[in-house]
Formats: sequence, structure tokens, C-alpha cells
Amino acid sequence: MSDTTTATTTATPLGKVLGERTAKALATHLDLHTAGDLVYHFPRRYDERGEHTDLRQLQVGEQVTLLAQVKSATVRPMRQRRGTMLEITVGDGSGATLTCTFFNQAWRERELRTGRWGLFAGKVTDFRGKRQLNGPAYQLLRADATQDEAAEEIEEFAGALIPVYPAAAAVPTWTIAKCVRTVLDTFEPPADPLPGAVRANRNLVGIGVALREIHRPSSKEELYKAKYRLKWDEAFAVQLTLVQRKARAAAAPGRSRPRRDDGILAAFDASLPYELTEGQARVGEEISADLERAHPMHRLLQGEVGSGKTLVAVRAMLQVVDAGGQAALLAPTEVLATQHHRSISAQLGALGRAGELDGDPAGTQLTLVTGSLGAAARRAALARVGDGSAGIVVGTHALLYEGVDFRDLGLVVVDEQHRFGVEQRDALRAKAAQPPHVLVMTATPIPRTVAMTVYGDLETSTLSQLPRGRSPIASHVVPPERPAFLDRAWQRVKEEVRAGHQAYVVCPRIGDAAGAEDDGEPPSDNEPARRPPLAVLDVAPILEEGPLHGLRIGVLHGRLPAEEKDAVMRRFAAGDLDVLVATTVIEVGVDVPNSTVMIIMDADRFGVSQLHQLRGRVGRGSAPGICLLVTEAVEGTPARERLDAVASTTDGFKLAELDLEQRREGDVLGASQSGRHSHLRLLSLLRDSKLITDARAEAAELVGDDPTLARHPALAASVAALVDEERAEYLEKG
Repeated sequence: MSDTTTATTTATPLGKVLGERTAKALATHLDLHTAGDLVYHFPRRYDERGEHTDLRQLQVGEQVTLLAQVKSATVRPMRQRRGTMLEITVGDGSGATLTCTFFNQAWRERELRTGRWGLFAGKVTDFRGKRQLNGPAYQLLRADATQDEAAEEIEEFAGALIPVYPAAAAVPTWTIAKCVRTVLDTFEPPADPLPGAVRANRNLVGIGVALREIHRPSSKEELYKAKYRLKWDEAFAVQLTLVQRKARAAAAPGRSRPRRDDGILAAFDASLPYELTEGQARVGEEISADLERAHPMHRLLQGEVGSGKTLVAVRAMLQVVDAGGQAALLAPTEVLATQHHRSISAQLGALGRAGELDGDPAGTQLTLVTGSLGAAARRAALARVGDGSAGIVVGTHALLYEGVDFRDLGLVVVDEQHRFGVEQRDALRAKAAQPPHVLVMTATPIPRTVAMTVYGDLETSTLSQLPRGRSPIASHVVPPERPAFLDRAWQRVKEEVRAGHQAYVVCPRIGDAAGAEDDGEPPSDNEPARRPPLAVLDVAPILEEGPLHGLRIGVLHGRLPAEEKDAVMRRFAAGDLDVLVATTVIEVGVDVPNSTVMIIMDADRFGVSQLHQLRGRVGRGSAPGICLLVTEAVEGTPARERLDAVASTTDGFKLAELDLEQRREGDVLGASQSGRHSHLRLLSLLRDSKLITDARAEAAELVGDDPTLARHPALAASVAALVDEERAEYLEKG
């Protein structure tokens, strides 16, 4: 770079380098404003053109890039169909020629004039003994280009790896490539934020080299090194953020809630009619030890559907109540909150009814707080919460409203936490005088690297074994090529009902033309357009009048009033309904042990984890469960392969890996949580698990030595740029 050229830095506005018109297009269509934004706008993939080829060496079928001169151009009508064909003959001075054909593009004759030199790229074909390129990509060299300029254009076009960028109609990939070249010509890379010891330990190239090679790779090997370095930056930034937050949480003042040997928990354990599983006992000890510390617990409890997470949570809540505090269980829906209240009430028995005639005076009170409580019931519930007599409070987000005041909130248990926003969780935590202990539960199995990346500030406990007495679930695909299978499915429902059991029929949609909501997942880009998904309100009457005539059928979906939802669930739980036709409102927490069969209509409309969650609603008692996945997806399609995978295993962690393969990484990392520009682009939680593990180890060591990164200001700034505050909160709280 000459001394007179002004260096371009990451902060330089693009208008200064590219001109205002181009800069405005990049800002408007791609949200790129500075040179840093542009150099971090990485190629999505790389096209490989053939090496620059001698015309005499051409082989039919190979991809080639030719430097050649236009010798002649002819436009003529096509013989077999309407339209015209433009035929260009090109030569390279060796005497050999080649034909390039363009259909219905006669206008190209104006620029492909005789005498012009250009680069032509495409696949060599044979037509009546003549070699030709059909519709080749081409770039004409400037007529006034110097030899050096021509050589640069040739290198740019014919190089082995051509970057293809995420683009917009108004700003195509080649325009972006040209802008990147212009910026890189004067670009002064930032000081490398990675400490030298980390770069040396992990054999990472410098940031300047990485940013140049990812846009203009000199070889596949150099491109790999550049990508690896930039992925490392992303993983390291995320892990540093999480390790710092974890360290801060561990140091924050909290209140110890020690275990008592003579309290409600001991009485509860003594009353259990079964032994805890080995996993429940182990995880219970981990949580108990956390609660005894004078710092807030932040623990993720993940476990398969039916692995007994709620029992573990109840035991933790009783330990806090024994220590004089209160515990709140936050559920995402009224149906689930009511279900939790009912099942915990049954588990506690007299221990949860202190103060009532049949209650144990040494116990506590269990209270439900939801939005649909009547005024008198609500006042009574809030009074019990406020004076502390309600040791365990179960509720929906209604617990977050003003007027719900705890006397001493010691533990917050969040069920299916991915359904809650950051603000909602913060509001509940703010109801405690000191930060309460937090236990997050999920029945969605989380691959290790996702847990490390998305829940990386939480300690993780896993329940993998099912309690004794739980029955296996068999899953089968009901395919379109076997229509008799669907008839057999409805017969199976009738057989189960005759045997005294119950069934679910799940549909992706509620129904009604007005705002009918789709509970399933939209088709992926490579799946064809389809009919609207089946709806509860359409399917229920068809079943009543047709294959399930004579059975008692109920309907449950998210738009029913809360009292009606609860009434339907109560009737189903009591055995007054044989079949429940529902949306995914039953996906989590609904526990009716007598249900043995589930038929999921349009099963291909649901995600892998969703299907796994849904089928966990059956086989919860002593009788085996069966789940039938009804689909119109034919063999060999991605949708069908997904269903076959779900049917082939009940291992939620295997399915979680499959789910991750099929989802956009950005969804997992929270890219869709913020409209702000993000630089997390390259990291794959599935493919880069070792890199993420290594980054975690380096982050832990660095933060242990320098908790605030005060001695690494460039690194701190880089982390702030890669993981903005909104994203940091998302990563912290999932």
C-alpha cells in the first residue's frame, strides 16, 4: 500500500471506499454499512471453475474456463420451436474454435462483438460432432485494459474458487465480490484480538490472513485455515461470554437453603411407594448441594419424556420450603400449569394440604395462580403467596404480574424454558430479595455442543433412564402407498378403547378460516408446495361420523377459553372421554397414564423433536404405547426419511442430532431473536463440536486468569462485536 493511500479500517463507512450510490444499495438491501460489515459478510459457498484451458485440449463433459476471442456471431430462428438462437464462434489463436450458444438471448450479440476478448466458463458438450458451450457464463475483458489489468481479470474469473455471497436482487453476488475486492485493496486488518498463546496452541492463522483468504482463497487448504480461524473467533466469543457470566453468577450473593433430615422432604421421601431411579437420586444430590451454597444455583435439568424430572423438581422445592423459603414452578400454558398442580398435589397428598381438615400440619400449602382464576379465588391464592403459607406456587406467566408478591422466593423452576422470553424470566427472578436459585427443565434432548453453546452458563444434569413400570412405545409410519394401514389405525384405536384405554389424535392446525394457526413446521425450501395441513375442527367431526363413530370424542386446542381447556383435560384424565383430538397443546406435561395410542395426522408437518415430545404422552402407565405417524410423504423424500428416523428409535439424543442437522444453525444460536446485524456466520454446532469444546477449555483458562478481560482489551472488543448484548442475554438464558 502506498503512503498516499488512506487505509481502510473496519470502521470506515463504505461510502468513502465505494461511493455513496453503491454504499446506499449495500446498506438498504444487505444492512452493510462499514468496511467491517462487508469483510465479515462471508461467501455462502465457492464455485469451482475449470482451470484456464487451451481450446485444443477440450474434453467433452469437462468444466472449463477459456480465454478466447469472438470470431463471429449469428442469430437465427430455431427449427423445432419458436424463438431464436445466438451462435458465437470463439478462438484462442491456436487455430481451434468453439461454438457458444444462447437461446432467446439475441440481445447478447450487441456486447459479444467480433474481436472482443473474454473469459467463457461452462461444460463442454458435443452437437453433431462439434464441441460447444451451452449458455456459458462469461466476462469480457475491457478493450482498453493493460496487460496487467487483463491478467488480474483473468485470474479473478478463472481462479479455481469463486466466492458466492448471500445477495439481494438489487445487489447480486458479483457486485458484492467487486466491492470486497475494492475494500481489500486498501484494507488494514484490525489488531489480532486472539492472544498469541491461543493462536500458537491452536495453530490459527492471523486475522488479516483469514479475512483475505476467505474472500479470495489462494487454495482450498488456505481457505480451510481461514474458515477454521474465523469459526474459532465465533466459538471463542460465545464461550468467553458464557464462562464470564457463569463465573459472575457463581460469585453472586444468594441464600443457602440447607437440607433438613426431619422436614417435609424426609416425610415425602418416606411416603414414596417406589424407589428413586439411580439417575433421580444422583441428580437430586447435585441439586441439593447447589441449594446449600450461598450462591444462586443455575442448573439445566434435561431428561427424556417421562424420565421423572417433575419428581426431582418437587424434592428440590421441598428442600427450599424446609429451609423457610418458597418455590415457584413456571409453566408455559394454563393446561400444563393445571396439570402440574394436579400431579404435584397427588404426589404430596396430605403434605401439600397443611391447614386443611385432612392436611398434615407439618406440611405446606400448594397454590395455583393462573389468569383464569376468579376474583375471590385469586385474592385467596395471592394472600397465601404473600404471607408465605403457600410453600409451593404453580403458575403461568400470571405469576409475573404486579400484585403477585412472595414472602421469600428461594427457588424458581422453569418448565420447558424455551417457551419463555428473557424478560419473563427476569421478572420472576426480580420478585426475590436476593437472586433465587434457578432450575430449568426441558424434555427436549439437547446435543452436547448445543448445551455447551446455548445453555453454557448453566450446570447440566441429565436423566436418561425411565422409571420402573414405564412401558415402551412402538412407532410406525402410516404411508400413502398403503391406504389400508390408515383403516387399520382407526381399528386399533377402537380395540384400545374396548380394552379400557384412551387415545390421542393430533393435527397440525386448529381450523376455521379466520386466523387458523398452524402448529406444525413449514415445509423446507426443497419440499414441494402442499395442501393446507389437517385441522382439529375438521378432523373431529369426520372421525365422530366415520371410523370412530360411537366413541366419546373431545377437542382441545390453544384458542379454547381456559376453563373449557381445563374441563376437557379433566374429563379426559378422568376417563370420561375415549379420544382427544388436539393440537400440540398436549405436547408437554400432559400426563394421562391410561392413554396408550396416538395417531399424528400430517406427521411430516412437525419437527423431529416435536414428534418425539408428542409420542411421550402415551405409554405412561403399565400398558405399552403405540404412536402412528400418518403422512402423504412418499418414500425417498426428506420428509419421509425424517419420519422413518423417528419411528426407528426412541433415543431422544439421537433424534436431537438429526433435528439439529435439519435446522438452520442461526435458529439454535438465536440469530432470529434479534433484528440487529450479527457476525455469527460460520460455526456449525453439529460439525464443529471439537472446535467448540477446545474453545470452551481456552475460555475457561483465560477467564480464570483474567475475569473481565482487562488485560485483553482487543479481545473484549471483539467479543462485544460478535456477541452483542441482546444475543448475550439470549445465550445466557436460552
